[in-house]
Amino acid sequence: MVVFALMIAMLLAMLDNMIVGTAMPTIVGELGGMEHLSWVVTAYTLATAASTPIWGKLGDMYGRKGAFLTSIVLFLIGSALSGMAQDMGQLIGFRAVQGLGAGGLMVGVMAIMGDLIPPRERGKYQGMMAGVMAVAMVGGPLVGGTITDHLGWRWTFYINLPLGAVALAMITAVLHLPKKRARGRVDYGGAALLTIGITALVLITTWGGTEYDWLSGQILCLGAVGIVALVAFVFVERKVSEPVLPLHIFRNGNFSLITVVGFLVGFVMFGSMTFLPLFQQSVQGASATNSGLLLLPLMGGLLVVSLIAGRVTTQTGKYKMFVVVGAAVLTIGLALLSLMDVGTTRLTSSLFMFVLGAGMGFLMQTTMLVAQNSVEMKDMGVGSSSATLFRTIGGSFGVAILGAIFTDQVKTVMVERLGAAAGSKMSGAGAQMDPKSLPKLPPAVKDAYAHAVATGTHQVFLWGAAISVVGFAAAWFLKEVPLRGGPSAKSDDNGAAPEAERVSMAEAAV
Repeated sequence: MVVFALMIAMLLAMLDNMIVGTAMPTIVGELGGMEHLSWVVTAYTLATAASTPIWGKLGDMYGRKGAFLTSIVLFLIGSALSGMAQDMGQLIGFRAVQGLGAGGLMVGVMAIMGDLIPPRERGKYQGMMAGVMAVAMVGGPLVGGTITDHLGWRWTFYINLPLGAVALAMITAVLHLPKKRARGRVDYGGAALLTIGITALVLITTWGGTEYDWLSGQILCLGAVGIVALVAFVFVERKVSEPVLPLHIFRNGNFSLITVVGFLVGFVMFGSMTFLPLFQQSVQGASATNSGLLLLPLMGGLLVVSLIAGRVTTQTGKYKMFVVVGAAVLTIGLALLSLMDVGTTRLTSSLFMFVLGAGMGFLMQTTMLVAQNSVEMKDMGVGSSSATLFRTIGGSFGVAILGAIFTDQVKTVMVERLGAAAGSKMSGAGAQMDPKSLPKLPPAVKDAYAHAVATGTHQVFLWGAAISVVGFAAAWFLKEVPLRGGPSAKSDDNGAAPEAERVSMAEAAV
């Protein structure tokens, strides 16, 4: 019952952006403020990324259940306020409130799972988590479109309220964890510096190459602010008694390596899922309305492999092979997708996507499993939040950097095929062209744009494969440390439970 409630909360966090994204054109039509449209997403992303490590630390210090319930309540308040927004400024502000709550949802789910279920047994639940992701990715756009068309865009936010109420009621009733009361004070200085640093990084990836040139004063200034804030953060964390992000967890080689792998998984995963629908809509002529269904092969591969990997991990306690094989399959999938061109059939691209999804299936939950197994139980929250944070930042960098590569290629090919004047004019909006308007273009322009998108997609996946090789190399250096909760972790030479387990049992007894 607890796991079911946690999956509802996880669905809330993952479903929101997918549903809201399809409603954005309608929202802009009613509230206006097209120039501020990107901030509806950016405010949510910034608040989520900045609050993620803080929620993890609060759970470690004051108890997981209280922090998790608070994050759900904050998310629901933000959802209700967003649904009542009367202008774009209000919507952006309320989305930030919603994002603050969302930062604690994913971390809370992962950390509570880490408390309740030993790593050796957690593989059984990987398929359930992958299933939630598949429902969010595939069902989100369909549900969002249906709600917007029949109930209005405000219900894309209100739909969170009944789901959240069920999660709140179930978790309050059935989740029982030892209460905690930390002796130290919250590291407000470290939290502020980390927030500034993360905000600068996310803004760089959001604005770079779109709002401002990569070498513009604004981007360089943000880079300087981010570096100074993060360096200061490191100095502060080394001196406080209860750091918001304890640096000692990075002394564990496995934890440091798996955060690198997680960052790269986020980088290529979010980049891939951004440009795959664009390719299928613009080059293969698929419908934009059912864009979520286009990712079914990818989600199918992710779900099937995640189920198998989870079961084998539970039975054998081995996980390194899944990280290595997953990184290799991920690289192969990206390399195959880089072969797509204007003549690629939907069947072929679906097979390529299945391979990519299989690579993700090996890695998505396994990276979190290794991260949690590499920290002590008292650091479960910050370990989970750090792994989540690095994956989120990797996704931001992936979308920004791969997006810049894609846009540059589209512009280059459009100029080559249509000439400098016509190509420059078309490529100005070409990278963001609405697929519905493509049939109205002259045949020569439509053909040029299809080739431009195919070339841009080729470069995106080629670079993604090259970056994925780094993750493959890092995976080889992981050490096969026995998972907690397995036969080898049941007792020491004298038959006593290991230290982390003794502490956990003592807390439960109290």
